Order: sequence, then C-alpha cells, then structure tokens
Amino acid sequence: MVCLNAQGDLEHNETIFPHEPQNKKTDAIKKISFLVDAHKIEAIAIGNGTASRETEQFVKKIQFKNKVDVFVVSEAGASIYSASKIAREEFPNYDVTVRGSVSIGRRLQDPLAELVKIDAKSIGVGQYQHDVDQTKLKKALDQTVENCVNTVGVNINTASESLLSYVSGIGPKLAENIVNYRNENGAFSSRKEIKKVPRLGGKAFEQAAGFLRIKNGKNPLDDSGVHPESYSVVDKIAKDLNLKVSDLIGNKEIIQQIILENYVATNIGLPTLKDIVKELEKPGLDPRAKAKAFSFDANIKTLNDLRISQLLPGIVNNITNFGCFVDLGIKESGLIHVSNLSDTFVKDVNAIVSLQQQIIVKVLEVDVVRKRIQLALVK
Repeated sequence: MVCLNAQGDLEHNETIFPHEPQNKKTDAIKKISFLVDAHKIEAIAIGNGTASRETEQFVKKIQFKNKVDVFVVSEAGASIYSASKIAREEFPNYDVTVRGSVSIGRRLQDPLAELVKIDAKSIGVGQYQHDVDQTKLKKALDQTVENCVNTVGVNINTASESLLSYVSGIGPKLAENIVNYRNENGAFSSRKEIKKVPRLGGKAFEQAAGFLRIKNGKNPLDDSGVHPESYSVVDKIAKDLNLKVSDLIGNKEIIQQIILENYVATNIGLPTLKDIVKELEKPGLDPRAKAKAFSFDANIKTLNDLRISQLLPGIVNNITNFGCFVDLGIKESGLIHVSNLSDTFVKDVNAIVSLQQQIIVKVLEVDVVRKRIQLALVK
C-alpha cells in the first residue's frame, strides 16, 4: 500500500498481509489506521485485481476517526505503466509493485492525468483493435486522448509531462521544459509567465494557452477556457457593467443580459463571443462528474456464487458492436448481448450504455466450464 498527497506525490509505502496464508489482519488494521491519521487520508483506492473484494470488505470494516471513502479502481494497464520508461523515470528507486499502487491511487485522484501515461491499446477497451491498421489506430487514439485533455483542461502547476504533452501546441519536449521551469521557479502565477518557458514561442502559446489552467492566479480568467487574446473584450464588458472581472465570472444572471452584438469587431466575431460567454458562466469547471462510491454485491466472490435470475450491481467496462461487458466484482466480466439491452431494436450500443456506467443487471446464464456469464440490463 502507498500514501499519496493531494498532488499525487508518494509519501509512504509498505506491505501488509491481511489475507491467507499470513492472515495478519490485526497488524494490517493498525498500520492502515495509523497511516490514514498520519497522512490525513480522505479516500482509499483498491485495485480490482486478485483479492480486491476481500480487501474492500476488510478495509470497510475498519473504524476510522474521520470519514474515509473506499473505491475499487480498474487496474487495466497498471502493470504496463509500472514497467514503463515513464514509471522508471518517476520512481527510479521503487519496484513495480509500488509504481503500480501509485498508479491505482492516482487514477482515483485524476484518472485522465494518469491514464495518458499508458498506450490506449493497453487499457483493453474496444473491439478488433489488433486487426486494424496500427498506424491509423494510433493516430485516432492519440487524437481522442488529445481531445479529452483539451476538453477537460490542464492545471499547469500540477500536470505531469505526459499530460502536458497532449495539450495542443505543446508536445513532449515543451512539456519537459514546462516541468523543468516549474521545478526551478515555482508555480506559474499567470498565463503570461508561460511565455518565459524556454523554446515556447508565440505560436505554441497561441495554441495552448486556452487549455492551460492556473488556479488562484493573478487574473481570474487564467482559470477558464477564455484565451488571453480575448481578455481585453472581457475587461471591456465588465467595465461597461461597472463590475470587476471576478464579479462577472460565474454570474449567469448578469452574463445573460450582455448584448454580444455590441462587442463584435474586425478581430472578434459573434461565434467567438458566444464561446467566451459560455466559459464565463462555468470558469474552471471540470466537465467530468464527481466519482461515486460503488459497492458490488458482497455475496458474489467467484463465478460459482452466481445464480440464474439474480439482480446484481455492475459497472460497464467494455462496449462492442454486439453488446457490452460488465464488471460484477469477480475475475470474469459478464456479457449483455445487444438483444438483452432493451425491449426495442438497438442500433447503437453506445446510445444505451456508456463506459464506467453503474447499472443493475439480471443473470441469464452461467457457464462455469467456459467461464462465461450472460446478462440482461435491468436499469
């Protein structure tokens, strides 16, 4: 187990043996309780691999002084990361078990920032990925990751090189330069300061600035999707309303009263102004939903515990043309065939379910010999 701080930095690691054959439960409880208090732990992430169900139940029985949420996190690709060049550079003095544990913890803190370190193919989501042109596949996956990163935005003061390299206009070398500059000069206090990074020219700044966020910076717009080249327009709008920019941000009632046509100019059109207003309504807002605590059925630990017609909670962990696979908290995932997703014809599986969606399923068939589970979607 490892302890991470709010930035995902490793503060402590050690090994516990709560299960058979050592069965040192009392020692494990003492160590976990002590470390939770010492490091002010707010949440515990448990990898969904071997003995994850037993570990989850064991941890949930511990009486902590303060509220601690417990999550089971997908381990997909964690072993690939732990043996990778990135992991070796991040943790040169630790073995693969520590690196893998850190990755699992960080996936709970900020999934995108951690998962970009792994080749998308290694996460094991999708259909026929080995049967298509690998160059085109890589290009499409990289584009998808880049779109995700740019949609969410990146905190430049906490982002890793891997995450920064996916920001439009940055790339691996500039990402390295940004991190080196940050290490030498401390946190960035404004977007203007980003221009001081070696070899980060005007074109790169123009492409990247809108996606790089600075929390609690000198200018409140630095934590929004508004590009620096549009700051002057926002300043003018605020001045016309006799407000500070900080009072304008997030104030939907006033923002909706702005007559955008008054601010159209040769260098800024109505579509851009509409985008600016959208960003002002939701400054720094992360489009991702807050993680929900989730519990599998405590009675289901192996394939043999499944019974026909059981209703069970599950999480969608893969989507294909013929249906979707569902994690039930055991080693084998169950399949909901497209015909069992709805009472009506399903043209697109993605229209019914989404990855990581929490659902309720009904067990239709269990083939213990072939290790196959057939399910139907309930809700």
